[in-house]
Amino acid sequence: MARKKANYPLLEGLEITTLAAEGKAMGRWQDVVVFVPMTVPGDVVDVQIRSKRRRYMEGYVTRYVKRSPLRAEPFCEHFGVCGGCKWQNLPYEEQLRFKTEQVRDQLARIGKIELPPIVPCLGSARTQLYRNKLEFTFADRRWLTREEVAAGSDLEAGPAVGFHIPNLFDKVLDIRKCWLQPDPSNDIRLETKRFCLEHGYTFHNARNHTGLMRNMIVRTASTGEVMVVVIFGADDRAKIEALLDHLTDRFPQITSLYYIVNEKFNDSVGDLSPVLYRGRDHIVEEMEGLRFRIGPKSFYQTNSAQAYELYKVARTFADLRPDEVLYDLYTGTGTIALFCAGRCARVVGIEYVPEAIADAKTNAALNGIANATFFAGDMKAVLDDDFVAANGRPDVIILDPPRAGVDEPVLEVIRRAAPRRIVYVSCNPATQARDLALLDADYRVEAVQPVDMFPHTHHVENVVKLVRR
Repeated sequence: MARKKANYPLLEGLEITTLAAEGKAMGRWQDVVVFVPMTVPGDVVDVQIRSKRRRYMEGYVTRYVKRSPLRAEPFCEHFGVCGGCKWQNLPYEEQLRFKTEQVRDQLARIGKIELPPIVPCLGSARTQLYRNKLEFTFADRRWLTREEVAAGSDLEAGPAVGFHIPNLFDKVLDIRKCWLQPDPSNDIRLETKRFCLEHGYTFHNARNHTGLMRNMIVRTASTGEVMVVVIFGADDRAKIEALLDHLTDRFPQITSLYYIVNEKFNDSVGDLSPVLYRGRDHIVEEMEGLRFRIGPKSFYQTNSAQAYELYKVARTFADLRPDEVLYDLYTGTGTIALFCAGRCARVVGIEYVPEAIADAKTNAALNGIANATFFAGDMKAVLDDDFVAANGRPDVIILDPPRAGVDEPVLEVIRRAAPRRIVYVSCNPATQARDLALLDADYRVEAVQPVDMFPHTHHVENVVKLVRR
């Protein structure tokens, strides 16, 4: 029997009072919190509730009674449907202010430790076209917006090349122009779609697992180099070669052109082998005279210019001396380690992903850096007391863990190693606060610097300097 559809209320005249987690804003209705996306503090709106819990409700705007004076005009035609850039309607200064408050609140409320004054979030000089990597998805039927459906006219729900609708694995919004990545990203995507439609290529259906065209990754480097990786759902060599030859002719600026055949039921390609079709097997990023090779599976911070600002903060907080040993834990492809190597005696980097460590070693050799050593493996298994004894006690440790933070056994090894200073770089201030509390008996927080890597989103990086008590 089908579940009876809930009869949720329409709330009239709800005032939005503050921003909330995950890019939402909120107000209160009879002492119940109401989350409303795409609104800003100061808006007064009618809200159709679509989910209700004991302590909160969520809904969407049906009418703006009053628009906030804080509101900015969104610059993207896909705003409100696409899952990215949810804060386009908020002035950038307000975004930075909220990110600063978010860091202050989470460190104080979760960490419950003594904190120095937290300086304002370091803004990104570029707030549009700042990403160096995007992944697009092909779908045999585009997503129809609520407005299109309500219009009731005959709508051509043709194929799409764009981004997934949030929380819907099989729904894709067709993107006409994305403001996240510089040229030639939009042109490459649009031309690929045009060519495929003209020549009868089938687009992916995630439910039926059919269709040749699945995904496309475009990487653009600050050096002007471009990498394109096209993911196909079958090894149809004639169609693969026809499309890639066309892209080669149409876009001579493509430095590196790859393809991947993915016949699996999911879109992950980490376990698949990219095939180089044309050009070099890598593109190059530059930072302060250092050159980094970026392959089709390489990790690199997606905001190149702001990554430089982030790394400068981390290096300043590390306060390295020529005779000191630095451990860079969760080193990735070694970018922070190599960025700091000229300021200390030795650098030791550890990372879980073997391919990333291979990139780190290649980049060290490319830049003539001989004082950096890299190890691959699970952090809990690699970093122990014997490892510290064999590689030298660290004077400084830089931590840049995934969103889940640092495992407690790793923190215990760090405490026994007793570095003079720790620099903790985090993309999740909540788990960072938890870890700072565990280190608080031995280390005091001396400085905190939030950094905005992703304008128009709620995400924030945070750098904390800890000094041994």
